[in-house]
Amino acid sequence: MTRLRTGGVRAAIGAVLALALTGALAGCSSTGGKRAEDARKAAAAQGRAAVDTPRWTFAMVTHSGDGDTFWDIVQNGAEQAAAKDNVNFLYAHSDESQQQAQLIDSYVAKGVDGLIVTLAKPDAMKAAVEKAVKAGIPVITVNSGAEQSEAFGALAHIGQDEAVAGRAVGEELTKRGRKKALCVLHEQGNVGHEQRCAGAKETFDGELVDLYVDGTNMPDVKASIEAKLQSDEDVDAVVTLGAPFADAAVQAAKSAGSTAEIDTFDLNAKVAAALEAGTLGFAVDQQPYLQGYEAVDLLWLYRSNANVLGGGEPVLTGPQIVTEDQAAELKKYAERGTR
Repeated sequence: MTRLRTGGVRAAIGAVLALALTGALAGCSSTGGKRAEDARKAAAAQGRAAVDTPRWTFAMVTHSGDGDTFWDIVQNGAEQAAAKDNVNFLYAHSDESQQQAQLIDSYVAKGVDGLIVTLAKPDAMKAAVEKAVKAGIPVITVNSGAEQSEAFGALAHIGQDEAVAGRAVGEELTKRGRKKALCVLHEQGNVGHEQRCAGAKETFDGELVDLYVDGTNMPDVKASIEAKLQSDEDVDAVVTLGAPFADAAVQAAKSAGSTAEIDTFDLNAKVAAALEAGTLGFAVDQQPYLQGYEAVDLLWLYRSNANVLGGGEPVLTGPQIVTEDQAAELKKYAERGTR
């Protein structure tokens, strides 16, 4: 499994600090530490909190559409960290930027103790995020909007550098000997998606063509990819920007009679199984579970100990290039909803 930059180290730091702080609150002696650890394990087994800090309320608002399994994994991570940290966790989403901003405003009005937001369309989120910060609510951004996070007043950004991830895809396509690839963009205006395709173009020795599709209409996604493959037989690779679209691309290639390799961003159980079966070439995993888990944990660390990570730079959770060789190992985690 290829690891790029220092994202894994930075992301791991958050988890280490959380565990270290919990240990410090419980006591420093070896006996006390063991007792505290035993107590934490027992609490986890019973679904109870592992800390005795106040029961704060943290809310997450994302740009997810309905049925996007990627965000299920993010939410799973956030919920598990919330259970450990004695946090009341709230979640809402909308793929309409105006509605997403309204959801943020509603949580600000409720006076939540912390906010986690995505900035797929940062201009539409700016006023809502700044309103939260002005109200004294700590904000952490995840997944998208790394470039705007600090300027909007957020404490930190957790996620994948989309340009770096795109460049990793371009390098992998070149390594695999591909000559012409489609980059399938399923959400108009999503800056992260644009950065992925642009990054791939930087490092891919072949030609990469953008293909815009309506991600809310899966039959349209399939039809658009199929039509492009039928009209251009030189295309030997298709890169989708989300796991749910990989299967549509596989079906499209089959219907078009194309031998193009299908690759994708993001990992879930279906993608892991397809990698293992050889139906997909590779996947780019940005570890969404970490994005949810670390966001809640960092808010808890800030509220309980005034800790901040990143120093103004994103805390990276990816990318990791996953191929058939790693698929079997990761499949069991994907099936339980944590990869």
